[in-house]
Amino acid sequence: VGEEVPLKCFFKTSSPITESLLVVWTYRPLTGGPMETIFHYQSVPHPITAGRFKGRISWVGNVANGDASIAIQNPTLSDNGTFICSVKNPPDV
Repeated sequence: VGEEVPLKCFFKTSSPITESLLVVWTYRPLTGGPMETIFHYQSVPHPITAGRFKGRISWVGNVANGDASIAIQNPTLSDNGTFICSVKNPPDV
């Protein structure tokens, strides 16, 4: 609580990395409910503009190195849940 938390995500692809590469981070609270998109990256980072993580997620990855990691600033216990990183680099998924 209170410290920056890195969420690591590493990927491998057999296709050249292009601007079509898409990284999507989703989140579901421990209490359940629908998954919500909390961050996406396509050529540049696109932080969310609403929701519990607004203004608290930063891109720390480097897709050229197979890294799609993010960091959450000022986490609270209520942020506990399931975080999923999905990487699509057509035609690889």
